[in-house]
Amino acid sequence: MRLVATKSVEPGTKLGKPIFNDNGQVLLFEGVELTERVLERLLNLGISFIYIYDERTEDIVVEDVITDETRHKAIKFIKREFQSISNDLKLNMSINCDYLSRNFSEVVKSILSDIKQKEDALALLSDVYVYDNYIFTHSLNVTVYTLALAVEVGFTEKQLMEIGLGALLHDVGKMAIPSEILNKPGRLTREEFDVIKTHPKVGFDMLKNLPNISLVTAHCALQHHERMDGTGYPQGLTNESIHLYAKLIGIADVFDAVTSHRVYRRPMLPHEALELLYSGVNTQFDKRLVEAFSRAVAVYPVGVTVTLNDEREAIVIKQNKQLSSRPVVRVISEKGKKLESSYDINLMQQINITIVEIESTQAAPASSKKE
Repeated sequence: MRLVATKSVEPGTKLGKPIFNDNGQVLLFEGVELTERVLERLLNLGISFIYIYDERTEDIVVEDVITDETRHKAIKFIKREFQSISNDLKLNMSINCDYLSRNFSEVVKSILSDIKQKEDALALLSDVYVYDNYIFTHSLNVTVYTLALAVEVGFTEKQLMEIGLGALLHDVGKMAIPSEILNKPGRLTREEFDVIKTHPKVGFDMLKNLPNISLVTAHCALQHHERMDGTGYPQGLTNESIHLYAKLIGIADVFDAVTSHRVYRRPMLPHEALELLYSGVNTQFDKRLVEAFSRAVAVYPVGVTVTLNDEREAIVIKQNKQLSSRPVVRVISEKGKKLESSYDINLMQQINITIVEIESTQAAPASSKKE
């Protein structure tokens, strides 16, 4: 199968991988013929990429980053607990999170187990889901990316559990933000953005006194928008004052935010998001952590079409773990001429060959006043 921009798909093309909602229900089955109306509907739902059937890549198998069971359990718990918190806040009641730590710890264990079984770098782009609330899915994705980074850095099992719980709950303070601001389709005013910027402190205040939540987890919520040069919020902390866990979550948070479809901008591709992170090295983000993150995530997802420096067009068919910028690719054309017989090359073994372009989605700039 082949990964393509939804807007570039011709009607009549067959879907190569099913599309789910975040409850795990299949919205479109593998093999269905895509009509113009269906393609328009997918774009309206925020599905910027899909896998399609392609004879040249029919042998490619794309595995999900985490299992369906893990994803559904995680989304279920996030929705339930976050909505419970939101309801308590609306009624001016004290937050009842007795089961928060236990349930989410089980979710973290499941995610961690799935990640450790993956041989290749992670690419959440391959998991095609339609979600009904960005915060729930974002919290899950940030946890997956954060744990992948933490495993790459080499944290202990105890630390991985702390980091994972902090990542799952990093945006819990947004439950106190008025929905008309949180879900506003356009850009926020300065006043509205000031309200959004209160969510780290609100989340910290929610978590710090809960008996089953550690103070470290609470500080993950408080500090995930802090930046090394002091330009972050809410406290304007600098390098050494920011907890290491929060630095990891901050990187994962930005990466998922800019690669996710939002109504006010189109998503970046992974290599563009990594370029954004690298542009902030030693000012906003820790260089060592960004380099580790680039090893943990797939720069070029399996199935995506790329152009090589010698004008050959190819499709990524396999990752090279530890250096996902040098994948195995299948060449399908040379200097604009389609080949009758494609062939594979391993870019780890062909150091003079580089990827210079990737099929674009005409993504908008990453700057946003909602992340």
